This record gives sequence, structure tokens and C-alpha cells, in this order.
Amino acid sequence: MINRLHFCFFITLIFLAAACQGPRVRQIPVVDFFKTPDKTLFKISPDGKYISYLKPYKDKQNLYIQSLADGKEVMATSFTDYPVHDYFWTYNNQIVLNQDLVEFDQFKLYALDVATLKLRDVLSLGKVRLRMLNRNRVNPDIVTCALNKRNPAIFDVYRLNIRTGELTMYLPNPGNFTDWITEPDGRIRLVKASDGVNETVLFRHTEEDAFKPIIVNNFKDGVQPIAFTGNGNNFFALSNVNRDKTALVEIDASDGKETRVLYENNKSDIQYYGYSKKNKAIEFAAWQDQKPGIHFLSNTAQQIYNKLIKQLPGTEVNVTDRDSAEQKFIVSSSTDTNPGSYYLYESGTQQLTKLADVNPNLKPEELCQMEPVSYKASDGLTINGYITYPKGSSKQKLPVVVLLHNGPWGRTMWGYNAEVQFLANRGYAVFQVNYRGSIGYGKAFYSAGFKQVGGRIQQDITDGVHWLIKEGIADPKQIAIFGSGFGGFCALYGLAYHPELYNCAIVQYGLINFFTFIKDAPPFFKPKLKMIYEMVGNPETDADQLRAISPVFHPDKIKAPVLIFQGAKDPRANINELNQFVRELKRQKVPVTYVLKENERTYFRSEHNRTQMYAEIEKYLDNNMRKKL
Repeated sequence: MINRLHFCFFITLIFLAAACQGPRVRQIPVVDFFKTPDKTLFKISPDGKYISYLKPYKDKQNLYIQSLADGKEVMATSFTDYPVHDYFWTYNNQIVLNQDLVEFDQFKLYALDVATLKLRDVLSLGKVRLRMLNRNRVNPDIVTCALNKRNPAIFDVYRLNIRTGELTMYLPNPGNFTDWITEPDGRIRLVKASDGVNETVLFRHTEEDAFKPIIVNNFKDGVQPIAFTGNGNNFFALSNVNRDKTALVEIDASDGKETRVLYENNKSDIQYYGYSKKNKAIEFAAWQDQKPGIHFLSNTAQQIYNKLIKQLPGTEVNVTDRDSAEQKFIVSSSTDTNPGSYYLYESGTQQLTKLADVNPNLKPEELCQMEPVSYKASDGLTINGYITYPKGSSKQKLPVVVLLHNGPWGRTMWGYNAEVQFLANRGYAVFQVNYRGSIGYGKAFYSAGFKQVGGRIQQDITDGVHWLIKEGIADPKQIAIFGSGFGGFCALYGLAYHPELYNCAIVQYGLINFFTFIKDAPPFFKPKLKMIYEMVGNPETDADQLRAISPVFHPDKIKAPVLIFQGAKDPRANINELNQFVRELKRQKVPVTYVLKENERTYFRSEHNRTQMYAEIEKYLDNNMRKKL
């Protein structure tokens, strides 16, 4: 009788424990989060007769074209060595595409005739960067591009004939031009220049005139021209001059004076906009506060979006491409728990046709919501961020991964993130911090991060972790820190200077030495070095500070386990220095795992390498974060 009672009591405890844990969460396979999309980068031909997209063929992204008349799909390229990296349509149904030849450190440009599917070589250059500026409606065989071919430190503007491959100099760079605003016919009458600290907007009335400065600002203030309005010499721009938050404005190019404000938001910078080439008009202004926001300036655009939102309720809707008549649109929709889908929308019939799901293997109901949070830093500044809780959790005493954005002048935004969902699916709460210096919150918040690398920026992160513990969200004995680039520096810094907070760190292409990062900057980045000196530090006058915070000089301060991933072809990485750093960590008896992929750049493009990396991360966190019974 006693044994039976004990057995019943034991069974009851098991059921109670299971009830407390909530519903069991399916562990989604690693590859399902990080697989290469079946179809992506959808675009529509200017004449509205075709759509195009990238699709894997033998593990490489290739270009496919589909006729909207009969729905027939054709494979336009069949590369098995290197994938198609990017592409665009011309106005006479040619497609210009490029391959990034990682092994040879060069790119190759092709042109495809859609009618015959014949592919021809256009341009092949080693160690040269290319920026496409304009496709010409009047002369569709000519594209305008910027290349640092003549001098690695500066970009000149060329006209490229995609039929013959002929490259003709159009606008030589005097040495300080950084941006060019092209008109539909390829003319350039607005440019931006920089001496590293001050930015200048210059204007010329005709191509025969010399450029004259119309706006000069310190880099803390910014004017980013968008396009001419079609009304005299006025142009649209994003500007934070004489205001804290960036606004959408109109400026007279004759004197550089602001003529009107189209829209501004008192909480956030305007970061995005919709522009109609057909009507030469701004359609909407958009921003990121806790979640995305949008304000329409065009009744036509608002009606189209309202119809899309009605058919795609509860999702963030974006028009990503359109035909020249602006009657057919490529539309994307997504949420924080849904990587999204692509659609074709035809405004005449209001028909919405699904083209593809970004990742059909994932089910939104199995993923986790991204919740905005805020807290006070130790000096009183409000810091915003996000927490993603694992499904079915009590939101208390959880193992936490602090996931930090690259930057320091980037930011985390609300929306779907494969890394976040992968970690949450494995039972971790994911904490993301938009520390001071992060963009989108205005000029004062952005400037508050200057010269605070290793200072208040890192303190914001530390304060956030203390807030998690105080609120009872984090189990103080189960906290990891994870970041890429500057976020990788933050992870190593946290491990070195706050060892009491973190069990372990994960670093992807981490910044480990500010001296070599600045010194080894590519030649075309040199004009911005003075700005970096003011924002981060000068290697000569701030040497003590940069040495004090660079992880490469302090391997002895790191005790907890570290997992490091790096692509050997990353142009911003000093591999020899990183190898030495890893050797020194091992000499200091630090449990370090180092994964160097020979044929990868900064981001791992190979699906196999990505899947392998996150499988390694899963195992690593399991070994270092789970409580041992």
C-alpha cells in the first residue's frame, strides 16, 4: 500500500513538473534557419513583362527569369563556381549581373540578353570596387558607375557600354567626392564631398559648369540628397541640420537653403522613403521607433499600401521594385516571427499573386515575438532594445544571450532575425541593445557615443545586463555575450572587464585591434579617417586609450571560454594578428575554439559553412550555459 502511494505521488510530481514547463517546443533543425532561400532578390523588368530572381543551382545562386504572360520559368545562368551576387534590369531588357570571385579577389560583370538568353562578358577587374549609380532610359546600353580603377583611394564616375564593354571617363574625382546624385538620363549635377570632418554638397546648373559648394556641415550634421523635384533646381533630401531628428525636406540647389519640411518625427530619424521616378515625388517617409512607422505623402501610394495591408494583415509590407509605368509591383511582407514572402501586385486589377516564401520550412506559430524594452543607463540616459523570450517560458530566471549589433553606428531593428529565432528556439532569451551611438534616435543620442568606445557604450551594455538580472529576467549564472565586427569587440571586452557577468563569448569576424583596424582601412576609406579619429580615437593622440580597450593587448584578462569564427578572405581582417591572438589565448589557458574558413569573406555565404557554424554555436552554448545536474 505504501509503495503504491509512493508511486502515485511520484507520477503526480512528474505531471506537475511537465505542466510547469508548459507545452513542449519543437527543436527546429539548424539548417531550417540558415538555409539559402529557394527564391530571393525578386525584380521586375521595366516593361512589366518579366520577373527575375535568384535561385540555387548546385549550391550556387543563379539567375532565373519568368514570363508573366505564360508563367514559364527559365534558368538564365548556370554558374557552379561562384554565385550571382547582384543584378539589375536595363530599359531594353538586358540584365547586368556580377559574380564575386572570392578566391581571386575580383568581380566579374556580365550582360544577359533576355530574348536570346545569351550571356556576354562585360567587365572583369581585380581589387577594384564598383558602385552602380544609374541605368539610362534614353540610352539603355549605357550605365553610369563609380570605380576606384585609376586610384584605389578615390572613385571616378564612368559610362559603361554593356554591349561593347567600353568604359569612358565621365566625371573625374578631384579627390574628395564621395557621393553622386544621378538624374534619369545619367547626368550628375549634385555631388557630396568630404575632407574627413566637414561634408559639402556641391551643385552645377549644367554639365559644362563647375561644381560650386552650396551646403557645408560638420559630419555631425548631415544632408543626404535624394533626387531633384522636377521643379526648378530644388531637390529632396534627408537632413538633420538645425534639428535633432533627421527630417525629409526640400532644398533649393541655387543657394542650399531649405524651402520646406515634408515630414519629421519627434521620436526618430526619418531613415527611409518611397520615391516615384514616374512622378518625381516622395511617396512616404518611414522610420524605426520601437517598431516600424510610416507617413504617406502620396494618396496614390497610400491607397496601394492600404490595399496591400488589407490582403496581408498583420505584416510589414514593402514595395521593393516596380515597372516603369508603376502599375506592377514586387512586394515583400514579413513580421518578427515570419521571414516573409514575395508577391506580385497589379494595381489595375488589384490582384496579389504570391511568388515565394522566403523560408517555407519555418512556421510563425513556432517562433518567438520580439518585444521592445528600455532601461536607464547609469548616467540616466534612456537605452532602447529588444528581448525575445523562448516560447513557453515563464520570462524569469532564463539563460540569456546578449546579442550585439555591428557598428558602433548601426542599430538593431524590429523584425525577423534568423539568429535571434534560432537562439530562442534553443531556450535562450535574446537581449539586443541599441547602446548610445546607435543610429535612428537623433543627433544627440548618436553623438553621445563619440569617443565612448570602451567607455559609456560598453557601460550601456553592462547596465542592460544588470537590469536584466534586477528584473529577474536573467539567471545571473547563465549569460553569454555574442557579436559580429564591433559587436565581437564588445563581446571580448565584456569577457575581459566584466568576467563576473558572462559564462562565455561568441565572436564573428571580431574587431580585436583598433590600431590595425584604422591603419589597414582600404584606400577609398582614407577620406573618412579624420571623422573616425573624432568618433572613435586617433591612433597617435589617443594611443593609450585605444591600447587599453583593444582585446589583442589583453588576452590575460580573458578567462571564460571563447568561440571565434572568421573568413580568411575578409578584406578588413588581419588574419596573422588574429591567429597570434588565438595562440596567446591558448597560452593563457583560455578554452578557445577558432574556426577559420578559407574561402569565405566577412559573412559566410556557403549554406554548408553557415549551418556548420550555428551547429557549433549550439553545441558550444549547450556546454557552457546549461546547468549541470
